[in-house]
Amino acid sequence: MASKYYNYTKSNELYKRACKVIPSGLYGHQGPAEGCWIPPTSWPFFTDHAEKSYFWDVDGNKFIDYMCAYGPNVLGYNDPDVDAAAIEQAKKENCVTTPSTKILELAELMVDTVASADWAFFMKNGNDTTQGAIMCARAYTHRKKIIFVNGFYHGVSMWTQKIDYPGVLPEDVANNLYVDWNDFEALEKLVAENEGEIAAFISTPYLHGNFYDNVLPEEGYWQKVRKLCTEKGIVLIVDDVRAGFRLDLAGSDHFYGFEADLICFCKAIANGWNVSALCGKEFLKSSMSALSYTGSYWMSAVPFAAGIACINKLKALDAPKLFREKGLKLTNGLKEVAAANGFNLVVSGEPALFYLRLADDDSLLIHQDWVQEMVHRGIYITSHHNHFLNASLTDEDIARTLEVADDAFKAIRSKY
Repeated sequence: MASKYYNYTKSNELYKRACKVIPSGLYGHQGPAEGCWIPPTSWPFFTDHAEKSYFWDVDGNKFIDYMCAYGPNVLGYNDPDVDAAAIEQAKKENCVTTPSTKILELAELMVDTVASADWAFFMKNGNDTTQGAIMCARAYTHRKKIIFVNGFYHGVSMWTQKIDYPGVLPEDVANNLYVDWNDFEALEKLVAENEGEIAAFISTPYLHGNFYDNVLPEEGYWQKVRKLCTEKGIVLIVDDVRAGFRLDLAGSDHFYGFEADLICFCKAIANGWNVSALCGKEFLKSSMSALSYTGSYWMSAVPFAAGIACINKLKALDAPKLFREKGLKLTNGLKEVAAANGFNLVVSGEPALFYLRLADDDSLLIHQDWVQEMVHRGIYITSHHNHFLNASLTDEDIARTLEVADDAFKAIRSKY
């Protein structure tokens, strides 16, 4: 079936309006300055409505969405069960002086679901959870230094950024140490060089950053890291904000055969309703309790009700198995379509959270050109970020994606 080639007249008009009142017009990953939309004119700036695996932009273009709002769409946009639970709770109460019992119900569900969790502390954003985890680790250990894996992303707090980033001072990152992923010997050496000074080691469950192929943990890597952290009194933090509940409902640490001391969740908890959670071990509960750490809407009840419905539905669907099966069907199909058109498409990461790169040009121009051709034909992906699946994605959606991919590869083959 031939693909319609989209244009974004209304989106571009609205973007010009937005630039007058919003810094950059749009910010974060959606902003043109971020680098995941290349060229920015190939993407719609504003949406009109969404349902299941699709959204429609303000120009009426329909997209199969593999960014899933950068992760929160885990069941499908406007999931009827999750939204019904949220709306029912909204009729009763939401943000009140003291919390609804929904906070207790969701905490019990998180502890029952996540293998390494003895408690749950709720917030709003992934950044809230990583910030809380670092503060908790420092409070418990009375140490300053934090070990990061090169290529990391743990939010936007100043300690998560780089010394040359605008607004970041040298002292904000003075206690940061860095090591390469999967290099246990280098980690061991770094710990020895900073004996008794390291509060925490923080990492995603596998390396799934932007602008490079994603890398899984080597056999035994996490088990060695766990042993070292235990021996040296270092708090082991897993940032499961992106991958959480997509690989394993018991947590991505459980998926890879170890237990974190602190584990950060956000995107998949409540299918887009705004709640995040830091879960941890019993020995850290008092330290977390001692923190001066709160937010204006952190105890609002509606997202808790949505989270309960979302997690229970993920369990009923055996969502991680579903994501793996659909992810493999999609990515294997994309590689086959690429090869049939004379291209080498590299797929990395886990099937539920995959990264794409055309390995035919070191400049990445061909890859970016293929991505924009996909988007112009209704398949919403980005150039240099991992992609997400949601449970409403159908086999028909995957088949349509492969048809469009074929059209897009043919379009760029004519250029290169």
